[in-house]
Amino acid sequence: MFDSLDEQMKHDMREQQSGKERMLIYTAVAIVSVVVFVGLYFAVRMME
Repeated sequence: MFDSLDEQMKHDMREQQSGKERMLIYTAVAIVSVVVFVGLYFAVRMME
């Protein structure tokens, strides 16, 4: 059924999380990514 342990773990995680929880995680990751990239952008601009 599953080719690897990794696929089994992904399958189990999908069953445990609801759509709302998954969307919250994706939103949090997106926000953190934007904050990191904006911070890097301003750090480079300050060095010029």
